[in-house]
Amino acid sequence: MPSIMKTVGVVAGLAAIASALPAYPKLTTRQNHIYSLAKRQNAAAAAAGLQDVDILQFALTLEWLEASFYQQGFAKFGDDQFVALGLNEIQLADLKGIGSSEQSHVGLLQSSIAQAGVQPVQPCQYNFGFTDAKGMVATAAILESVGISAYLGAAPLVSDSKILSTAASILTIEARHQSFIRIASGVAASPSPFDTPLGPKAVFSLAAPFIQSCPGGSNLILTAFPTLTMTSPAPVAGIMTLEQGTMLQLQSDAASGAKFCGFTNSAAPGGTAFSAFDAAQGCALPPNLAGTVYVTLTSAGPADGVLTDDITLAGPMVMNLS
Repeated sequence: MPSIMKTVGVVAGLAAIASALPAYPKLTTRQNHIYSLAKRQNAAAAAAGLQDVDILQFALTLEWLEASFYQQGFAKFGDDQFVALGLNEIQLADLKGIGSSEQSHVGLLQSSIAQAGVQPVQPCQYNFGFTDAKGMVATAAILESVGISAYLGAAPLVSDSKILSTAASILTIEARHQSFIRIASGVAASPSPFDTPLGPKAVFSLAAPFIQSCPGGSNLILTAFPTLTMTSPAPVAGIMTLEQGTMLQLQSDAASGAKFCGFTNSAAPGGTAFSAFDAAQGCALPPNLAGTVYVTLTSAGPADGVLTDDITLAGPMVMNLS
């Protein structure tokens, strides 16, 4: 039986070893906030019984949309129209490379889904409303931002570590796409220190307006929220510079029951900043928001900043703030 002195010596030795080991970094308050936001926004999706393969199908739906967007855009607009925007030869090649990457993402996800014994969803018929190359680049920036938010929001739902790793390998590329497009557009590459996760239903609601119809068996189990648009200030393609307190006029068929506007952004305490909504006056832009902001109409404005599907009435719509 060990003596008390030997036991004390062992404890002291262990304490010395522990103090000599490098300290593991703890999550900051903001990092904990981002993780909590992702978990909360996906609670409804988890309750709906989405499995890993459903998340992959959801990701494939988005990748099909992005791949088709670039394919159709480059078929419609010649190189000269992108050069006229100020893109040099290398930047133009990089922009076209984004389209190739999205097609590679499609192939990877198709393979992963097929290996699970499930038929991958097929591409849909889309209407991107192309008018000019400038508008295409502005829309590309939004699509890449939404893609990042989608992968971040879906991460807490994935149980298979291999699938999570696959999704992460796509997420990092989507982030590079977004940064490149912002730099090529002459705006800050990274306006916020963190990106904003969105739940599957919110993401699908952003993608749905581009989708005209899908082949049989390729419709997701998700349904979109009613659409939300901004009538004032006039929406612009690209970055908006708005002062805090600016009144925003929003329009939706579901606006009658709305009491608040929700502004989901990584800088908002709790994930979403709420501002009182009036059908005639609109709602005021909260302070300290930058980068991609997702705007919704809601029936409530929780003080803790938690936005859930059950209080969301319309949206989200996307604002890119300087």
